[in-house]
Amino acid sequence: MPKQRSPERDKAFEIYRQHNGNIDLIAIAKELNLPPGTIRGWKNKDKWEQKLNGTFLKNMERSNKKNVKKEPIAKEVEQVIENPDLTDKQRLFCLYYVKSFNATQSYLKAYGCSYESAMVKGSELLRNVKVREEIQRLKELKMQQIAVSEEDMVEFHMRVAFADIGDYVSFGQEEVPVMGIFGPVVDKKGNQVTKKVNVVRLKDSSKVDTQLIKEVKEGREGISIKLLDRCKSLEWLNRYFLMNPMDKHKIEYDKKKLELLKTQTKIPDSVEKVTIIDDIEGDDDEG
Repeated sequence: MPKQRSPERDKAFEIYRQHNGNIDLIAIAKELNLPPGTIRGWKNKDKWEQKLNGTFLKNMERSNKKNVKKEPIAKEVEQVIENPDLTDKQRLFCLYYVKSFNATQSYLKAYGCSYESAMVKGSELLRNVKVREEIQRLKELKMQQIAVSEEDMVEFHMRVAFADIGDYVSFGQEEVPVMGIFGPVVDKKGNQVTKKVNVVRLKDSSKVDTQLIKEVKEGREGISIKLLDRCKSLEWLNRYFLMNPMDKHKIEYDKKKLELLKTQTKIPDSVEKVTIIDDIEGDDDEG
């Protein structure tokens, strides 16, 4: 029997839609009394941004047919709407790219295709001269804090600082057959001998916030995943809230920071090494 869809899922999107996407996901989670990771998962799985931008695209197509002046619905699209050299989806790709610098995720959000197609097509689109010119122009706007607002930066650092590795991997123990030279091992009664092993599984990349991933690699000890530097985002947020103590994110920040400290104090002195790495310490070469 399929799992029943939570009614809170539609409520979460409605809140997001009413704010035209300009709302912190943590705020939505707080309003519905749900974990932020659940809201992020719904946003990715249900393609909230594409739904909003889909409304924009339909209006653009209508305007083109009527040959009337284009009126943008999404605020950010206003920056590229007058560029006649790009298609609507190319413009959206440029907007996503200057925020994440991830061609695959940007193509996935703009075109709504499979992850595999986005990996190939995203790189190809970056080689388009007109697209590169538009991206460069948006980068200059970004430097002037036009393309990315201060609120965007706060939300991004909040996501990095309080990212949950559980959103990216599942782990536990499983019973597996004991294997010998000649196959499965059985006891004197002919019963299969089993043992408990630790199991770590990565979640599908299309279902997680890949913008927060610094590195995924496969080595001799298995697959490892490393998130962006939590400490540096915490430092940035500390400085920001010191200068902006009345910011609307401050209460949520204090709450999350306290929860993080409580979690860290419960970590035992000796822990078993696993192949999944949450990069809390960070690297010196990151700015």
